[in-house]
Amino acid sequence: MAATTAEQTAEHDEKLERLVRLAQAAGAEGLLLAAHHNIAWLTSGRHNRVDNSRETGSSRLLVTAAGRRYVLANAIEMPRMLDEVLAGLDYTPIEYPWVDDQDAAHAVRAARGVLKEGATMAADWPLPDTTSIEPRLMRARARLTDGEIARYRRLGRDVGLALGYVCRALTPSDVELEIARSVIDAAAGVGARAVVTLVGSDERLRRYRHPVPTGAAWKHVVMIALCAERDGVIVSLSRIVAAGAPADLETRTGAAASVFGRVLAASRPGATGAQLYDTLVQAYAAAGHAGEELKHHQGGAIGYRAREWVAHPRSQEVVEERQAFAWNPTVTGTKVEDTALVIGDRVEIVTPTPDWPSIGVDGGLKASGVWRL
Repeated sequence: MAATTAEQTAEHDEKLERLVRLAQAAGAEGLLLAAHHNIAWLTSGRHNRVDNSRETGSSRLLVTAAGRRYVLANAIEMPRMLDEVLAGLDYTPIEYPWVDDQDAAHAVRAARGVLKEGATMAADWPLPDTTSIEPRLMRARARLTDGEIARYRRLGRDVGLALGYVCRALTPSDVELEIARSVIDAAAGVGARAVVTLVGSDERLRRYRHPVPTGAAWKHVVMIALCAERDGVIVSLSRIVAAGAPADLETRTGAAASVFGRVLAASRPGATGAQLYDTLVQAYAAAGHAGEELKHHQGGAIGYRAREWVAHPRSQEVVEERQAFAWNPTVTGTKVEDTALVIGDRVEIVTPTPDWPSIGVDGGLKASGVWRL
């Protein structure tokens, strides 16, 4: 069930309060946002995306340290921003000709026009005379609201089901690029946008941890990995399909699943990224695959980006009370990956594929196994 206007407004107000606190802590009079993921976060999944090749849109949101909010846009974008993207959220418009928008600094000058002279301004993308605040924004995004948790559960359910349909329809000799197209279409069929689609088969799967799809046709084993976005939030999952693949595929997948289970069990509020990386190192060693953690990043926090941060030996990012994670341990030729919510002391996998082979892991959870044709 979609969120009501009142629920979206309440979530927006809560996030505005976070931004006001962030601005005050950063000593900035105004925060200028243009990155797609930040606008989606602030507006419960609405966005300013027109050109998908760009990290930012041509519209910006300004939030002041006093809590006022403005939308800055050229005359092309302003009507849509007010009528659709920001409807009901009470943003004051600051409009200018599109020719002025060709100067990246124009938005800064326009924003300064509503702030006191000499005011300090921060932005989420590089601009003259501003301070970068993306790392602080990442932390502000981390703690999920009730609305975001509900959106995560719906998206995970829909995408897990959709990817299962694609995988069960596969037959050996299918081409990786055609499989990828089916995955993208399946995501679109549930109103989601595929932001990462990987398909790797046979020798390519053994050689490459990020197998971008090619014209190769699979024979024995194929992996499909998908990051899909809807309403701003992103889920990440992978599935393995086999037909006459080596018998040890299940053994290796089971080893990856044991690593997945141990890092999920360790993903508790207060744990740091470095501690979780250490858990991964120990889990691989215990599974008989010491050193595999060095061959691929292992995942980490997910949210409005496919990975908000990844666990590594120097990471001091901290697990929040309500946060989403996507761990993706790999053992040569296979991978286990799903998206989970950490809610207090409980972990909930939100991307299951119904009736998919599963592997029991720590905490009574189940990791996705191998589907054999």
